Amino acid sequence: MRDFVIMTDSCCDLTDQMARELELEVVPLSLHMGDHLYQNWLDGRDIPFEEFYARIRAGELATTSAVSVGEFEAHMRPILAQGKDILYIGFSSALSTTYQSAVIAADDLRSEFPDARIFVVDSLCASLGQGLLLYLCAQQKKEGHSIGEVRSFAEATKGNICHWFTVDDLNHLKRGGRISAATALFGTMLAIKPVMHVDDGGHLTPVSKARGRKASLMALVDRMEETAVDPAHGTVFISHGDCEGDALLVADEIVRRFDNHDIHLNFVGPVIGNHSGPGTLALFFVGSKR
Repeated sequence: MRDFVIMTDSCCDLTDQMARELELEVVPLSLHMGDHLYQNWLDGRDIPFEEFYARIRAGELATTSAVSVGEFEAHMRPILAQGKDILYIGFSSALSTTYQSAVIAADDLRSEFPDARIFVVDSLCASLGQGLLLYLCAQQKKEGHSIGEVRSFAEATKGNICHWFTVDDLNHLKRGGRISAATALFGTMLAIKPVMHVDDGGHLTPVSKARGRKASLMALVDRMEETAVDPAHGTVFISHGDCEGDALLVADEIVRRFDNHDIHLNFVGPVIGNHSGPGTLALFFVGSKR
């Protein structure tokens, strides 16, 4: 059986250390800010996460770029040249064209490497939801499952990766076209915080509202209590837009309610954070449904 590499992109928002431990090949998306183009590496080597959020809070605007076909080919070709296969599990196609670029790159490279298997999976996930799917798939690989088996596992599991999140500043969602200007204005005046999730199609969808920040954070844990398959033992990921204190508050609540200590925290990376803004808090777990 040929060896294979699990490849993904930087919108998985895993820590660099965890990505290395899972032996993932990570392709960065890009961020244009000021006069500079930064690549969204997981270790923040181009732009540290704290610096990014400080600049966003100061009013700087940024634009993001998907991974191009050529960039995917540059990352895939050396792996294929080593005689290894590739399973790419990428950022939701509903939120980025990165997945489509991977599909095209894989098609182009199959003629160059006819014996290779190159599988491309649309995770329909984002941030550490994508990261959680990758974490589970990497465990399958470590257990000795084949590339085909891990691909099937990813397709069967992705619909159960629950994404629940809230934001602190509605204006970032307004700029991204997720909510109207009027909703942002009145929501800000009344301290209304949206509770949102990523739906079965990989889209960001408002579900409910909470009055005040703490209520919105507890609402995320309420959703976990309603649908988590194994709230006491399942792996839980939390990502945050430079608000670690709030992430720790949510983690503490999960420990209090479920006695679950398998909780991992990291930043929402700059590419997603540019659209969700500082103060974003997101909770991810395996559930009976999204």
